[in-house]
Amino acid sequence: MSAQKRHSGKIEITGKVQDVYNSPIANAILMVDGKKTNETTNSKGYYRLKVKSSASMLGVLTFSNGVSETTIDGRQKIDFNFSKPSTATATFFTDGEQGVYTGYGHVKKKNLVTDVSRIDGMNDKYASYSSISEMIEREVSGVLVRDKQVLIQGSRNIYGDVHPLIVLDGVYLDKLPDIPPVTVKSIEVLKSTAGAIYGYRSYGGVIVIKTKIQNN
Repeated sequence: MSAQKRHSGKIEITGKVQDVYNSPIANAILMVDGKKTNETTNSKGYYRLKVKSSASMLGVLTFSNGVSETTIDGRQKIDFNFSKPSTATATFFTDGEQGVYTGYGHVKKKNLVTDVSRIDGMNDKYASYSSISEMIEREVSGVLVRDKQVLIQGSRNIYGDVHPLIVLDGVYLDKLPDIPPVTVKSIEVLKSTAGAIYGYRSYGGVIVIKTKIQNN
């Protein structure tokens, strides 16, 4: 069987995903080399996934525990057990360092390993845009906006395109809000696994919009 798998160029990996209390995590999304697949864990936390023999990293994206990744190294059984619950922690910055809010809390942009694009609405150069739709499409690569519906390149499942979750001052939306660009404090586009803390709705990515009228 091993020879057959090597000949086909794929290997089959099985395993279980558990939380800190050793309880199974259902509907965790499997990732290969940082890219989401269409495979998820079942109600008992088990998964079965075929990957290319050249794949090097396997990961899981969960709602309440965040993301975990590990090297494959030829293994055909890989279990994930989160060592502690996911919590947002404060990070302090020295003068001149830029932070990005990923849903886990702020992290230093230079240390960010996931795909996040940030628009600083306090910059006067964005005042010329007629809408935030235009602002996002022109300033963030790989993003298309049509009639306030956003699509981040590569965000698809077996049923077609998956639109990102929109978060406006902490409120979840399905479409971009109709607000003037001048009221925007910042826009952060979280691609791939960067928005994992938002759960299954982040499959297509997350766009976090903060306005200048927000108190915090």
